[in-house]
Amino acid sequence: MWQQGKNDLESGNSDRPLYPMMHESPQMRWAFIRKVYSILSFQLLLTVAVASVVVFVRPISVFFATTTPGFALYIVLLITPLIVLCPLSCYHQKHPLNFFLLALFTITLAFGVGLSCAFTKGRIVLEAAILTTVVVVSLTLYTFWAARRGKDFSFLGPFLFGSLLVLMVFALIQIIFPLGKLSVMIYGGLAAIIFCGYIVYDTDNLIKRHSYDEYIWASVSLYLDIINLFMALLTLFRAAD
Repeated sequence: MWQQGKNDLESGNSDRPLYPMMHESPQMRWAFIRKVYSILSFQLLLTVAVASVVVFVRPISVFFATTTPGFALYIVLLITPLIVLCPLSCYHQKHPLNFFLLALFTITLAFGVGLSCAFTKGRIVLEAAILTTVVVVSLTLYTFWAARRGKDFSFLGPFLFGSLLVLMVFALIQIIFPLGKLSVMIYGGLAAIIFCGYIVYDTDNLIKRHSYDEYIWASVSLYLDIINLFMALLTLFRAAD
């Protein structure tokens, strides 16, 4: 049973409903899912490319870390993805503006990821990347399997949102009143658990609730889940090292 569900996920050619009481065409939903994962794959490859340039071209990280203009630019790069999300949420169905905003969002966020990796041991970055990959693939396969058997994860939405608010307040307290390495490890562990939940929740939305025109927004949601999970694990491993 599990192997059959896994083959359906990989082929995307099954005529069987993805979940009980499915009223739409399975072929159309599979086409939507493939489109979202194609966009998500492009985002992740672009992130790896940009982050690799930042990590391996040392003058870039040195510029951001040691100069005042570099620090100011770093702040701009941190804020830009949040700013771009606003027009992206409004124009995510308007082609080709949605792809331009998506590329801008991905590139600026990738710079932040690259700078975090540039000042972290390579072993820790590799461990976080491997664990992120294993967790994302496992949770994705599990969510498809559970949806096929009638499981619904929409109830996670309010709990995850509340947990995210607590995490943001915890991070703010940590910035203003540093609580030490243990609190950083706790923060990283909690963040990893929360974004694991978001991967399941957003994958469930991808299967059941997103409309066919929301492919950009669906890919952005999953992309943010993966990147935040990676950054949480990076924080956890760096504090534990």
